[in-house]
Amino acid sequence: MDWTSGYRADIDYTYGYYRELAPGMIDFALAYAGFEPPQRGALRYLELGYGQGMSANIHAAACPGQFWGADFNPAHASNAQTLARISEAPAEFTDESFAEMLGRDDMPPMDYIVLHGIWSWVSDENRQVIVDTIRKRLRVGGALYFSYNTLPGWAMAMPLRHILALHAKAAGSDVQGIVGSIDAAIDFGRKLSDAGARYFQANPMAKARLDAIAGQNRHYVAHEYFQEVWTPMYFSEVHDRLAEAKLSYATCAAVLEQMDPFNLTVPQREMLNGYPGGVLRETVRDYMLNQQFRRDLYTRGARKMSPLERMERLYAIKVTTLSPTPAPIKVDTVLGPLNLLQEIYQPVIDHLHKHAAAPQTIAQMSEDPALAALAPGALLESLAVLIGAGRAHPVQSDEDIAIAAPRCARLNAELLERSRISGDVTCLASPVIGGGVGVARFEQMFLWARAKGAKTPADWARMAWETLSRQNQSLIKDGEMLKTAEANLEELTAQAEALDGDRLALLRHLKVID
Repeated sequence: MDWTSGYRADIDYTYGYYRELAPGMIDFALAYAGFEPPQRGALRYLELGYGQGMSANIHAAACPGQFWGADFNPAHASNAQTLARISEAPAEFTDESFAEMLGRDDMPPMDYIVLHGIWSWVSDENRQVIVDTIRKRLRVGGALYFSYNTLPGWAMAMPLRHILALHAKAAGSDVQGIVGSIDAAIDFGRKLSDAGARYFQANPMAKARLDAIAGQNRHYVAHEYFQEVWTPMYFSEVHDRLAEAKLSYATCAAVLEQMDPFNLTVPQREMLNGYPGGVLRETVRDYMLNQQFRRDLYTRGARKMSPLERMERLYAIKVTTLSPTPAPIKVDTVLGPLNLLQEIYQPVIDHLHKHAAAPQTIAQMSEDPALAALAPGALLESLAVLIGAGRAHPVQSDEDIAIAAPRCARLNAELLERSRISGDVTCLASPVIGGGVGVARFEQMFLWARAKGAKTPADWARMAWETLSRQNQSLIKDGEMLKTAEANLEELTAQAEALDGDRLALLRHLKVID
């Protein structure tokens, strides 16, 4: 029997981190939409299909509670289990199939169940097992994070994906390997376009999609486009399947996507406002956005809060900055880059930066005269936008931070050590926010050198270059590979100096480093 059930297991998945899976982000997204988040107590969290286990391990280390995960790929399970042992987080990550985990009787009800993209790449039989697992494991009042490829956004690219996967299967060889087969399929697709295939003429964006695929990480491409099973679904189809598990749709997990003014034109909003909340409204919105990927939150019996309860719940949340400087920002939206209004956002950004070392609740922030002068609702909305844009994040309680801090320190030490040989991991764990903070590979190498006793940015850069040069690796600047040791060391020193100062202070405030 094929243990993969048609899912690609001959090439490992990427080491991505997905911030929307963090319990604190789920809670904030639900509360902002007016739904009561799970009443945690002793937090219990299950991830189905955790891949390399980066999100799962960062959350297990950074959030007090108990964590479980199932991913049938033993290579993924090995990495996830190793990280959990190192952090000493109370986590159990297995290589069980979803059916095997469903059959277990030794697991408690879960407050959170999360799946990132899994639904689109498994068989219908496994989709039913997922629904049955949610029905059995998610407690009343619990939350489900559920993301998947959706229609109509994928309609144009489905034929492209089909012909590429077919070519890789029919014309690929064991000698080529999966990466070689992917490269050959992409080359074939370009030749097909150059030959004047009317599919590309009728779908001009298909060629742009093909070019984008060509530039992406082959591990990601293998799992995204070259699976044996791949099924984008309309929101209405997924909604009906999850209703079997007594779930109700709550809101989008990405807070910025909850805000129609950042995503829809005025005529689109006017039309959408004519429909009540529900399946039809969400489907109409998907057509307006040509939605390709949904990140949804469902709940099992969560209560809709009154406006006063919502405000009190949100105002009790502490928020911290994730930016090292108080510079104004642009927000990338469906409508394009959007400049935030200086008179509203700058006082909020300045306040977050001023209190980075000791984050305040939104209620405390509202007492700042500069913020109290904002229009009603502007403070809350601006913070939600900054959180959605990755410039701010909800903060855990002091008690939770104290529990998570040593786990995060152990996990981060391991990830910094790994940065010497690989750039796969681009996040470190923060006990302050209960989630991951983006830290690029060279920054991690500098932090590793700092942890080893190197005192200055020049010393960090020198130790990083010694490691890179032993592996015959060089930096790329402005699209060109740096060819001399002097040029590499100069660039590394400049990047190390950029880390020193505000950026380093922020990582300290977030307790990513000591």
